[in-house]
Amino acid sequence: MTTYSGEWPTGATAQPVALAGVENLLAAFAAIADDLGLDTVLERVIAAACQLVDARFGALGVIGPDHRLSHFITVGLEDDEIQRIGPLPTGHGVLGLLITEPKPLRLSDLREHPLAYGFPANHPQMTSFLGVPIRIHERIFGNLYLTEKNGGVDFSDADEQLVVSLASAAGVAIENSRLFDESNRRTRWLEGGLNAVKELLGEHDGIRNDLEILATHALEASHSILAAVLRDFGNQRELICEAADGVEVEALLGRQTRDARLVDRLPSTLSPVLLNADEVAEVLPGAPAGTIGTALCCRLPDEGDRRFLVIGRAPGAPQFTDVDHEMMRTFASHVSLALELLRVHRQREQEAVFGDRDRIARDLHDVVIQRLFAAGLSIQSLRKYTADVEALNRISAVTTELDSTIRELRDTIYSLRSVPQVTPTFTSTVFSLVAEAFDGHDLDPVLQLSGPLDAAVDDERADHVRAVLLEGLSNALRHADAHAITVMLRARDEHLELRITDDGRGFETPSRSSGLANMKRRAELCDGTLSITSTPGGGTDVRLEIPLAANEKTTPPASR
Repeated sequence: MTTYSGEWPTGATAQPVALAGVENLLAAFAAIADDLGLDTVLERVIAAACQLVDARFGALGVIGPDHRLSHFITVGLEDDEIQRIGPLPTGHGVLGLLITEPKPLRLSDLREHPLAYGFPANHPQMTSFLGVPIRIHERIFGNLYLTEKNGGVDFSDADEQLVVSLASAAGVAIENSRLFDESNRRTRWLEGGLNAVKELLGEHDGIRNDLEILATHALEASHSILAAVLRDFGNQRELICEAADGVEVEALLGRQTRDARLVDRLPSTLSPVLLNADEVAEVLPGAPAGTIGTALCCRLPDEGDRRFLVIGRAPGAPQFTDVDHEMMRTFASHVSLALELLRVHRQREQEAVFGDRDRIARDLHDVVIQRLFAAGLSIQSLRKYTADVEALNRISAVTTELDSTIRELRDTIYSLRSVPQVTPTFTSTVFSLVAEAFDGHDLDPVLQLSGPLDAAVDDERADHVRAVLLEGLSNALRHADAHAITVMLRARDEHLELRITDDGRGFETPSRSSGLANMKRRAELCDGTLSITSTPGGGTDVRLEIPLAANEKTTPPASR
């Protein structure tokens, strides 16, 4: 074993060798500086090192936070050879020696070193070895490993010096690539947050609701494979997936966790926490095993209900960096502010409606009723001017009608003034209704909401939809003996669709018809249709479809 002496070789042949080495080194510098993409730079560093010292195999191991090799990039091995070898090294044996002792290492026969582990099955045999650390600001980024110098000779002092010089330049190039990558990440996150805010506060396609928009932009900004919005649900404060985008969306939407204590273990602030694969399986129980390797989770500030944003990456994908942590917090802050502005805007619209109701109620009470009362008195005073029986009967009938009208107006005034000034959103009431319906049952509900439901459904239709939902759930829970019940509610193309499906016993003809008749009556009052499909042993599917009000388009209130 030899170590770097810091001197160039001397002698008669030193000058040509050194000049050739310098030329090759300059060419290697140019190759690795030609692209700012980090992955490309790492691959070019290995290729340049192999070409520089005429090595058959090369690798670059990136040292992770646990002082093991988190990434291992190779040159000289075909893809099928890598697959036959199996898992890539993590930093044991001779490879680990450069981690614990970061200085150049040159060996004539790698297999004879005391720390040598030997090679796994299907691994090509390697003898000559040259390892050099790559430093970035006195921090070891990783190590260059070169083996099998062509011609069967050992790596020389000149080879070592050339690779050390290349490693110094590689450190600069890698740092520049890392900074460039961080800048791109920040830009992508900021643009994602800005686009999400613009779409939330401005006009959009009217197909997705606020949280679906949030999930879509979080997915794009983070370069993840999944983004999901979770909210606490029911009396036990469990979690349910309210919106999602990416892979396995259908398996996740509406799925509920079983651990009520999980909410308390999730972040209470905007600062994200890193979740490993086991924790992801708890938070997203519908995700197939092995789909998500790691995830970031942060709290979304909201009035009342607690919500969380989760972004996940596949096993083996690039790890979340400090930049991802920082920018996810910024993204959540921006979209949370937009959601709060939307909530305040909708509340103001609601307050304006209630203000109009109060004004109408005052006018009815102070003006209309008083005038009707005065008109009634004037009509009654006509009695003294006539003795005609038919005229007196007409006067009595008119005054009776006026009294009835005054009573109806008083009832209308009471109903106008009894409406609460701040009412919960339609979706919030649906969540509460489903949670209460399933309370005390062993079944976990699957609740899937999509489209701008809060903006599209007016109060009258909302009452009818909730009534149908409650009746449908009650029938399924009491009579179906089901193992799974799914509720799907969506607003699409100026129509609202509600579906309640179960895998229970089904029926040919219902034993009681009053509940079903009430559901059909509700559908008719909304100019909609109700269909119930059921077969014995094949479950039941209840489907309600109603048109949305002509003046209730599927665009957010902020854009009206």
